[in-house]
Parts: sequence; structure tokens; C-alpha cells
Amino acid sequence: MAVHHILDVQVADAPFWKEIAASILRPPGRIDALAAHRAAFEQRYCTPRFTGGTPWICTWKCAMRVWPDLPRFSNQMLRYQRMPSGLVHEIGLPAHRAMPDAYVTAHHLRDLLNASSLLQLLSWSNEPGLLPRVPSGPDRGKGWDRLTDETLQKFARDRDADIRFSAQTELRRRGEYTEQSVVESAQKSFL
Repeated sequence: MAVHHILDVQVADAPFWKEIAASILRPPGRIDALAAHRAAFEQRYCTPRFTGGTPWICTWKCAMRVWPDLPRFSNQMLRYQRMPSGLVHEIGLPAHRAMPDAYVTAHHLRDLLNASSLLQLLSWSNEPGLLPRVPSGPDRGKGWDRLTDETLQKFARDRDADIRFSAQTELRRRGEYTEQSVVESAQKSFL
């Protein structure tokens, strides 16, 4: 309640997600893909059992490929940096609520589909995120192309899949990538 301000009384008669998920995620008609910003989060709740295995487009991953020069890639930051055509400001508010966020994401998705093919968006969405810049540490904000091979090799072994993938991609571009063994955490994810 403190985060989303949804009161128990407002959802007291609502069905459980598992009872309605398939009807929402697999409506009648043809569906080529589902889409979400940071789709990995949604996929934790919208599992193949409910989606029927429909592929996903992650607008976050795709935005970094299509608009790499933007400084940030959150759904709302993209909204204000890009100012998508046709987006009615008030309909996209309040932020971090299902309908307004879906509305904003739909505008990004439309523009991504106008910039690239569905197959390309699906392909990018199946890979880790290709970060345009180093996200943290002493090299924060630098493009991967500005790093030394030694620094990239260190990043190529990072525990974060997006950082690892981004460094490996730059090393491949340079012809310097050799397959690295990633040390897996002894403790697996709780989810």
C-alpha cells in the first residue's frame, strides 16, 4: 500500500492472477509477441504456462540498441528524452502504475517497430542488455570503445550478465575476445 497506494478493499473481490492470466496474455486472435519495459521482471509472473510460449520484446534492451546516445533508458526517462509523438502526458500518469506505464511503453514499442523489424527486436530481447556505457565504477559513463583491452577483459568476467555481454561485444568487435569461464555464485537466485 505504501508504494502503490492500492488498498485491500480495492482488490478484495479481484480474482487471483493464476485464474485470469492466460485469458489476459492469450486473448483471441493472432499475437506475435508480448512486450514490456524490463520484460524479465514481467516474465517472472507471466510465465510460459500463462503465455503459451509467446516471445517477448524488452523495450529497455531494444531502446539501448536503437537510441544508444540517450543518457538513460528507464521507461519514464525515455518518455521525456524522446517525447514520443501522440503520447498524451496525463494518460501516462501517474508513473509506476500498470495502465500509465503500459501506455508509455506502447509508444516506445511503436517507435522501436518503426526503427527496426519485429525479428530484430525479438533477437535483441533474447540477449542480455547491450549497455552503451559503463554503468558504475571508475569508468562510469565511458563508452566500451574507450576502455583498454585489460579493463574490458575484467568486465567480461563480471557477475552482471549485461555488463559481461557489453564488454564481450566490444572485445569481439576488436577481435580480442576469447571465451571466458564465468564463476557462478555458490548461492543460486531465490526466485
